[in-house]
Amino acid sequence: MMETDRILLRHWQDSDADALYEYAKEPEVGERAGWQPHASREESLEIIRTVFNNPTCWAIVLKETGKVVGAMGYGPSCDCSLPSREGEPTVGYWVGKPYWGMGICTEALRLMIDHIRKTTTIPSLVSGHFTDNPASGRVMEKCGFVPTGETAFDNNLYGGENKPIRVLRLDFFAGI
Repeated sequence: MMETDRILLRHWQDSDADALYEYAKEPEVGERAGWQPHASREESLEIIRTVFNNPTCWAIVLKETGKVVGAMGYGPSCDCSLPSREGEPTVGYWVGKPYWGMGICTEALRLMIDHIRKTTTIPSLVSGHFTDNPASGRVMEKCGFVPTGETAFDNNLYGGENKPIRVLRLDFFAGI
C-alpha cells in the first residue's frame, strides 16, 4: 500500500465491486479511458478478479472517506498500439467523474512513479491519451512525462476506431 495525506493506493478487493460499478457504468469515464461502460456490478466484480488482479494495479482510495474513486496501474502492455520499448510498461489510470479536476490522478500517478523508482529497475514508462481528452495528458506532463511526437491509432478500444492517441514517455534516466 502507498499513501499521501489525501489518498492511498491499495490492491483491489471483491468488496470494491459496488464502488467500481458506480463510476465504471458512466459512459464518459470508460470512453476517455478506452473501455466500455460496465453493465452490472457482476461485470465490475469480474474486472476486479481478472484485469485488476495483478500486483501493479491499485484502487485509488480517498483516505477521508475510505471510498474507492478510481484506478492506477502499469503493466507490460495494454490492448492498444502504444509504441513501447522492450520491457517498458504502459501506464493507465482513471478516476470517477465526480472527482475530475481535483488533482487525484496527478497525486496517484506521482505516488506510483515514486514507488516504481524505489522498488524496480524499470528505465521508462509509456502512456497516452485520446487527443480529445487533454486533461489526461496534463496529468502525465505534471508528473514528468514528455510527448514523444508520436500518435497511435487503435481500433480495438471502445469508441477508439481511428481515434488518435497522443503518446508520452517518462524516461527515468533522461538528462543523467
